[in-house]
Amino acid sequence: MSYRHVVGPRTFVFSDLAELMAKATPPRSGDRLAGLAAESAEECVAARWCLAEVPLAEILARPLIPYEADDVTRLILDTHDAAAFARIGHLTVGDFREFLLTAPSETLAAIAPGVTPEIAAAVSKIMRNQDLILVARKARVVTRLRNTIGLPGTMAVRLQPNHPSDDPAGIAAAILDGLAYGCGDACIGINPVSDSVQGLAGLLHLLSETIERFDIPTQGCVLTHITTTLEAMNRGVPVDLVFQSIAGTQAANASFGVTLPLLREAHEAALGQRRGTLGDNVMYFETGQGSALSANAHHGIDQQTLEARTYAVARAFRPLLVNTVVGFIGPEYLYDGKEIIRAGLEDHFCGKLMGVPLGVDVCYTNHAEADQDDMDTLLTLLGTAGVTYVMGIPGADDVMLNYQSTSFHDQLYLREVTGLKRAPEFAAWLARMGLTDADGALRPGGGAPLLSGIAA
Repeated sequence: MSYRHVVGPRTFVFSDLAELMAKATPPRSGDRLAGLAAESAEECVAARWCLAEVPLAEILARPLIPYEADDVTRLILDTHDAAAFARIGHLTVGDFREFLLTAPSETLAAIAPGVTPEIAAAVSKIMRNQDLILVARKARVVTRLRNTIGLPGTMAVRLQPNHPSDDPAGIAAAILDGLAYGCGDACIGINPVSDSVQGLAGLLHLLSETIERFDIPTQGCVLTHITTTLEAMNRGVPVDLVFQSIAGTQAANASFGVTLPLLREAHEAALGQRRGTLGDNVMYFETGQGSALSANAHHGIDQQTLEARTYAVARAFRPLLVNTVVGFIGPEYLYDGKEIIRAGLEDHFCGKLMGVPLGVDVCYTNHAEADQDDMDTLLTLLGTAGVTYVMGIPGADDVMLNYQSTSFHDQLYLREVTGLKRAPEFAAWLARMGLTDADGALRPGGGAPLLSGIAA
């Protein structure tokens, strides 16, 4: 089925829904690399006008990747909530945008199970940045394991104490530094250098012992491949969160060495660990625009729509945390600061709209046309949009992964500007430890209790 839109004397024709959505996407290098992007600004605007007139029911009825060819498509359609969709099924994409701008938080929560990733992506393509911020701010997704993440007026931080040789002393020093800055309520998450079960076990024991020793209401995670984590659980190693990078097509997930049945197996195993005290959200997923294209597994679909499909995979496993590592893949997919900022807002909006606890690693690689000023801008916009969590990295420079992100002190800036609080259980712990005052502000010299505890 083709689509067309007339602008003055010119008629723009789009061969199918996939082409229409691709050409309606704001410019980005990945779509240009794949030969999917609009050839001009005029064609992009024409595609957006045309997309705005497409009924949501038509998008639901026309899968971009055939049902029989892709297990992510099957997951999306087999788990679709028809009752939730009935509240919006009569709308066009343009009508849906208007609906979202005025809908209260309770309505957004009610329709989330009925919003497919293709619908979320479609409406995001015709929205301004301020639209994405406004709607995402109203969409709240609350998850729990040992604390409560995603409550209104809060923002958590993943403490990321990576080390280029997995040195326990270096990791412990970074953990101490991050806790002293009030970071760590999302989780304390280490990207390991080694993928061996023995190395993973040592890091997981380090995290578990630190959390238990200081009675910290948070969770630890070592971001290794899911099969390694499964083997660690089989050996009795303490695992709070199971991590995995995921994508929006079956073939892209296969490039990561992961399948939906494998995710189900790990989810059940993690639930069996019974590590939560407040809830049972035990999964942590990372995503990023361009992963399917880099694996040659994109099926001719634009990278932002495929990113939204990733959130359908995440949603099926009730994760504690999901984050888009927005600028990590590189300038081949998001060329500069403008493209990274737009992608970060899109990802956050689509994830929240679908009921996923979306955080953002506000980041870039050193060969991208971006700098820390761009990250400051995106961080501030995401704070206004009610982002679930961001990253806390020593000096904003990950010395193991070699990319630029956000630092421990960046979250202090954002909290002062926006008034965002920490997860309530973690905030109470910081106050008990003398690290913060009653208002959540850091106390001078507040790290002394942690230092004395480690010395003991």
